[in-house]
Amino acid sequence: MLKTNNQRIFLPAFIKPLEEKNQIGSKKQFAQPKLDLLQPLRQWLDKIEIQNRKFAKFIAKLIPAQCPFERDIMLFGRIIGHIPPMCKLNPLYNELVYLRFRALCYLVDQCGEDIQSYC
Repeated sequence: MLKTNNQRIFLPAFIKPLEEKNQIGSKKQFAQPKLDLLQPLRQWLDKIEIQNRKFAKFIAKLIPAQCPFERDIMLFGRIIGHIPPMCKLNPLYNELVYLRFRALCYLVDQCGEDIQSYC
């Protein structure tokens, strides 16, 4: 028990919920791993090597820099609604963004191109 500003704080009241959370977390460690059906596709996307200028330009144009679904809904010049970006719902989003990044890096490092038009 601690005494601060004429109030008494009982430590077990704060420690006990943490112990319960730790027990729940330890139970999750023994859960069976989930089957990831997209893992082979993820690995294939990560293994793609960019060694051609045309292919790098194609990838940079094909994969958008920003989510194309994000929109502001306007009526009479005022924003009445907003559609949030939904690209994060794509299970391959990180791999595609990384592939685009590698294509842009190839264009800059190997080809010496300016990539302002792709941004």
